[in-house]
Amino acid sequence: MNFLYLGSLLISLAGLVALDRKHKLAFAKNPKAATIAIAIPYLLFIIWDAAGIALGIFFKGQSKFLTGIMIAPEFPIEELFFLGLLCYSTLIVSTWFARGKQ
Repeated sequence: MNFLYLGSLLISLAGLVALDRKHKLAFAKNPKAATIAIAIPYLLFIIWDAAGIALGIFFKGQSKFLTGIMIAPEFPIEELFFLGLLCYSTLIVSTWFARGKQ
């Protein structure tokens, strides 16, 4: 069960890739712009998490659904995939709605 959350994140990311390719929303339309649009908030979220961990605000907690692989103290590998999912889904949804208004 310790790979359940990571597996769910990967399946969700695969679903976003499928939507993106089918409807040409982000990477399928403009890979360079999509990379920049995701990379900047992704890095800001990682900095945000690092600051929260350093201040003692964020912590890993205990869960049987996590792999136990840590990037840094209190920073599980799943967080990287979650942040990617968050940024990618935001880009996909905002692009979808922006396209609908044209």
